[in-house]
Amino acid sequence: MVTEILAGAAEAGAQTELVRHDDDAILGLIAAADGVVFGSPTYRASPTAATRLLLERIDRSTAEDQGPLHSTPAMVAMTGASAAHFLGTRELSNSLSGFFGTQILSPDVYLDSKAFNPDGTIETDTAQRLRLHGAALTELAAAVQTSHHLQNIRPWI
Repeated sequence: MVTEILAGAAEAGAQTELVRHDDDAILGLIAAADGVVFGSPTYRASPTAATRLLLERIDRSTAEDQGPLHSTPAMVAMTGASAAHFLGTRELSNSLSGFFGTQILSPDVYLDSKAFNPDGTIETDTAQRLRLHGAALTELAAAVQTSHHLQNIRPWI
């Protein structure tokens, strides 16, 4: 799923890299990125413990200090067994925007088992929609980079 999003971003001109949550270089790559896709399976309508652990390793933005995700465009993409858990994406989006100060691409992406073919590949229509989200994230990143206002708003606490 994330590879399709990254393909759409690349088609829109972005340089992309798929990085696992346990890669030692991930914090530096996130800090240097113009946009970030947070992909996670769903566990009990929430992101996985691995995703939560990654977020715990990232400094946050405050009114006084900018963390590495401050004003970075980000999007959430999650998978789950059924449509019943789709709201798990909102928990992650809210944490990213409210706590870390990211600019969230909305709507989030949630794929349940119906989005996949029997061989595990993503259905063609779904893949095209994922690529659209990747291209939209690229456009959001360009907008943020050219906007003094979008770059400087911070979470209010």
